[in-house]
Amino acid sequence: QVQFVESGGGLVQPGGSLRLSCVVPTDIFRAHTMAWYRQAPGKQRDMVAFISVDGHPFHINSVEGRFTISRDNAASTLYLQMNDLRPDDTAVYYCNSWTPQPSWGQGTQVTVSS
Repeated sequence: QVQFVESGGGLVQPGGSLRLSCVVPTDIFRAHTMAWYRQAPGKQRDMVAFISVDGHPFHINSVEGRFTISRDNAASTLYLQMNDLRPDDTAVYYCNSWTPQPSWGQGTQVTVSS
């Protein structure tokens, strides 16, 4: 069973920043485009950003210019730098491959509130 371990979430005021990390099994990390997803209360889980094996990123419109996805191939770790956070960014954030593996990690809670 694939295990993703997300961390770095927390409570932050609007306009604040957080950096999420996700440790990924090496065989998965090296072979797959990786992605961050988020699930807000009562909503479906949606993809936020993805990055190819060779480092080409994509971000959805609502986070473009505020979030930056990156990957450290040597450490098999995926990152999401989140700046200028807004209340509607509040969600549980997960990492997985772009074509998701069947199992998901616990996620990390991000709450943006004053």
